[in-house]
Amino acid sequence: MIITPSQIKEIKKEAEREIEKAQDVLSLDNLWKKYLGRKEGKMNDILRGIKDLPLDQRPQIGALANQVSQKLEEKINQAKEKISQGKNKSSVKRDFTLPGRKIDLGHEHPLTQMRWKVAEIFSSLGFEILDGPEMETEYYNFEALNIPDGHPARDMWDTFFLKGFSQKKIKTTESEGKLLLRTHTSPMQIRFMEKRQPPLRACVIGRCFRNEATDVSHEHTLYQVEGFCVDEDINVSNLIHTLRSFLSLLFGQEVKIRLRPSYFPFTEPSFEVDFSCLNCGGRGCSVCGQSGWVEMLGCGMIHPRVYEAIGYPAGKYQGFAFGIGLDRLLMMLRQIDDIRWFHSGDLRFIRQF
Repeated sequence: MIITPSQIKEIKKEAEREIEKAQDVLSLDNLWKKYLGRKEGKMNDILRGIKDLPLDQRPQIGALANQVSQKLEEKINQAKEKISQGKNKSSVKRDFTLPGRKIDLGHEHPLTQMRWKVAEIFSSLGFEILDGPEMETEYYNFEALNIPDGHPARDMWDTFFLKGFSQKKIKTTESEGKLLLRTHTSPMQIRFMEKRQPPLRACVIGRCFRNEATDVSHEHTLYQVEGFCVDEDINVSNLIHTLRSFLSLLFGQEVKIRLRPSYFPFTEPSFEVDFSCLNCGGRGCSVCGQSGWVEMLGCGMIHPRVYEAIGYPAGKYQGFAFGIGLDRLLMMLRQIDDIRWFHSGDLRFIRQF
């Protein structure tokens, strides 16, 4: 894609002409989508194409494109304000017997839409869909998952501990430790297995909290998909087949995956799972860091000490577990470049889904 300063200036002139002709706020909203929208906006097409320019041209084109985008947004806002003021000052008589304008109705948040889609896929694979408490105890969040007090793995989860809550009031015991906001959905593994005997197949989808700085790929509030399966004859092949089936159904095409050895306290062996980059077909691009693979989730075979904490007979059962960030899945599926959009409350973003 060839991008020149004159091309950007021509888009600016074209947009300004259309803004001047706009007669109502709806027309201005449509112009915002046409020129500044994330999916089909002309200026965002320009910004996405900067990466393909020679290095010496990128600063000039990038600065000009950003300047034009800001100017157009200012002009659209000014036009909206002018229309609003004109309506307030208008002396035209109104016929109040005319039918009213249709009120815009809201719709489900993109994360909620994704949650239902993931739940539907796992239900089709035979998994029960679970929810669980967001306020947890140290026992369920850490200790029963083979992360005792003082274990270095606790540093992997930057935890929000809670003060001022009575253990007795929320029906916990002193042995269950401090109260906290759950850092992952894995505590529901313990709670579910305490009440049920294998065979088990369950999927937990819920909100988690971590005390960390936010950036384009990290948030203090996130959604996680937790899946686990326990029976007398479960192995890594079952895990691979489940993950490949889920990702293929979600993305609507065959997805290649690979497993790399990793470490999680509650699984042994543990793996990081990558899947072939859908953006470039595995050839290598900026999304996958030219490797052709994108890191997606952590998984493994459930650690024997987890069964021991629950009280299952030693050596009788085997199972796998995996955890996926729902936010990350949606970012990959819809090519969203910043996780902070999900909690921004910006209707311009929400209305695109």
